[in-house]
Amino acid sequence: MRGMKQIQTRCVVVGGGPAGMMLGFLLARAGVEVVVMEKHADFFRDFRGDTIHPSTLELMQQVGLLEELLRLPHQETRELRGTINGHTVPIADFSKLPTHCKFIAFMPQWDFLNFLSEHARKFPEFTLCMEHEVTDLLMENGRVTGVRAKTPQGEVEVRADLVIGADGRHATTRLRAHFEVQEFGVPIDVLWMRISKREGDPAQSLGFFDRGKLLVLLDRRDYWQCGVVIPKGGLEEIKARGLPAFQQDYIAAMAPFLQDRVAELDDWSKIKLLTVQINRLLEWCREGLLCIGDAAHAMSPAGGVGINLAVQDAVATTNLLAEKLRQGPVSLEDLRAVQERREWPTRLIQRMQVFIHRRITTGKTSPGKARLPLIVRLLEMFPFLRQVPARFIGIGPRPEKIEERKR
Repeated sequence: MRGMKQIQTRCVVVGGGPAGMMLGFLLARAGVEVVVMEKHADFFRDFRGDTIHPSTLELMQQVGLLEELLRLPHQETRELRGTINGHTVPIADFSKLPTHCKFIAFMPQWDFLNFLSEHARKFPEFTLCMEHEVTDLLMENGRVTGVRAKTPQGEVEVRADLVIGADGRHATTRLRAHFEVQEFGVPIDVLWMRISKREGDPAQSLGFFDRGKLLVLLDRRDYWQCGVVIPKGGLEEIKARGLPAFQQDYIAAMAPFLQDRVAELDDWSKIKLLTVQINRLLEWCREGLLCIGDAAHAMSPAGGVGINLAVQDAVATTNLLAEKLRQGPVSLEDLRAVQERREWPTRLIQRMQVFIHRRITTGKTSPGKARLPLIVRLLEMFPFLRQVPARFIGIGPRPEKIEERKR
């Protein structure tokens, strides 16, 4: 289009989330010219996942950035506990993991993304374009050859040998590529909100589960990020009962120490709905385009594993494609190799998430059933069993290691 600004690069990454920023950093580090396009002006987004698992911290160790990362404000959780029907029980023990960091780091995602972008900018091959919202794919003879984006200065075209879609579950890239999506229905949604944190509050916990209701609290240093699990489509029914009923039934009754603060939620505008999805693309790629992270496989918040799975996708993509990308376009077979590498762990984690969610009855459990589930009783009685969920959550199936190559 005449007069439109054009950029030429080896690889353009759509989306500046964990998958996109990690991929941009690793590709530039490997000597591949890469442009990352993020539609927002900054990385600050409320109610984003903030768990950095041992597998991701291990990657930071491999690239020599772990110590610097851990100098940023964060909390370290070496054991996940949950309060189930009034009983506080241990769920996962990370102390025996074969990693440098035997804990989950709770760090605001915007701090992690800023950290990655700052280090990526040290490589001349890296360019980050903020406020660049990709609106369409560029096509030539059936091959994706770039993207079109709108910016405050007008439209821009970025032409590249490879487009990576890392733009999340509502990805423009996968929509414009007409990829087929396989949905796995889950019966829950999540309401996110803030409640102030005070001295004397209990330490970070996995959550509070009581007769079908589930409340998750994430420590943000000066406030709690609260997640309330509700039946899918149940928000209007909850609203009809009124805010006071919600404050008491879903928060104060679950975590009594918050009783004196639930009134902070004095308007429904302070409560945000997250529609939980679990899905994945049947095909993650076509000529000139590859989707990774949530763009390829949307995860639920369960276990906080979505971020770390996306980061693993970025590592596998770099390992399999960087050397070839330095020379020029990659083949469809090369792109399919990424899906073949990452699809099995994705399927396994999604299967586990679906299993968990379909057994959360969100308020429909009989009031008399307050006994701990068998699996929880086993975790309480046999400490060595806690290493199983710790490994699944903290490392995950088929963890990736960054392959070092000469630039």
